[in-house]
Amino acid sequence: MQATLNFLPNSAGLDDIPILFVLVMLESILSADNAVALASLVRSLPDPDQEKWALRYGLVGAFVLRILLIFAATWVIKYWQFELAGAVYLLWLSGKFFWENAQEHDAEHPMRMADSLWKVIALISFTDLAFSLDSVTAAVAVAQETWLVLAGGVIGIIALRFLAELFIKWIAEFTYLESAGYLIVMLVGLRLLLKVIAKQYVPPEWLMLAMIGMMFAWGFSKRNPEPQEVPAEVKEVI
Repeated sequence: MQATLNFLPNSAGLDDIPILFVLVMLESILSADNAVALASLVRSLPDPDQEKWALRYGLVGAFVLRILLIFAATWVIKYWQFELAGAVYLLWLSGKFFWENAQEHDAEHPMRMADSLWKVIALISFTDLAFSLDSVTAAVAVAQETWLVLAGGVIGIIALRFLAELFIKWIAEFTYLESAGYLIVMLVGLRLLLKVIAKQYVPPEWLMLAMIGMMFAWGFSKRNPEPQEVPAEVKEVI
């Protein structure tokens, strides 16, 4: 039976507390892989101030799109085209990253330029929307009360805000974390694609979480070398 949202909910009661707790846990867990992807997008900007503005306004756009997705959830999940579009977008985003990285190591091609501020803001909003296709569907399966799903979505955006800031710092500190983030983006995109073209091969949630955990472990496995301080004598010569 297909889950439907109740747009005229009954008054909140104690029975809603366990459902809200499940939604909070669900959103918090699913925000980690989303956050590292958004942090990687923000890191393409050359200025730390631009990074803050991009994250702030990108998440505002993400919040608006996620709320619209929640209200349209029972309609959206009827059409496989939305999941296909999300899958294609995530696969394009991850493929673009690895292609540009390969180009950087080719002496015949110039280094990639940083993305513009507004482009990054748009990418943050639509990347969160693509990730939310799975999380909102899961939330609708857990709770049919619209206010509960909305509460979970708001908490997810708040968690995303703080996690993305942490990952921006960690990406600068750990060598493989950005690549691990885009591998996770690719994994989520492939899962969405399988849901459309071969649902019987969609990996279970526990396997997805295990693979994401392994990618995070690899991402945090090596720190970047700390910059060496220039001796005072050398500074005086310079």
